Amino acid sequence: MKQRRSGTLGEGIGTGTGIGIRTAVGLAIAAAGTLAMAPASTAVTPGTATLAFDCGSYGSGTATLTATQDGTAATISVSTSAISSPLNIGANSVRSTLTLTRNGSGTTEFTGNANPAIPAGGPVSTGPLKGTVAAGDSLEAGSLKVVVLGITATCKATSPQSPGPFVF
Repeated sequence: MKQRRSGTLGEGIGTGTGIGIRTAVGLAIAAAGTLAMAPASTAVTPGTATLAFDCGSYGSGTATLTATQDGTAATISVSTSAISSPLNIGANSVRSTLTLTRNGSGTTEFTGNANPAIPAGGPVSTGPLKGTVAAGDSLEAGSLKVVVLGITATCKATSPQSPGPFVF
């Protein structure tokens, strides 16, 4: 009994069946060319930074900022122990504005109302907060305003970002 393998790349060469080696090589070259022409993905460095915040009567603590970039659009997510929630807070109900120093002089804001559900007593996480960047922008957090259940907490950075500002 003769066994026949199926799915072999060169199967059917010269018989009019199968895809043939020339076709397969041509498809591989076309795919490689398409990938080579795709725009390069931009990356922000560092991707994650930490700093200390003082939120006045709401507390103080550290925050972890995580940044991503897609062209001129960027997002920053914030997780902080500086503010804890007094009640259970539903998803997408925290309004936040993160103000950052841009290139050492001006400022820019990242805003949004995206957040995971936060249990009572849990640390506040917010984001992704959305903003716009230009190639070479260097951004360092200066303040964070968080509005939860109509109550506004404003936190001021008390340390520089570590390992350093985000560079887009």
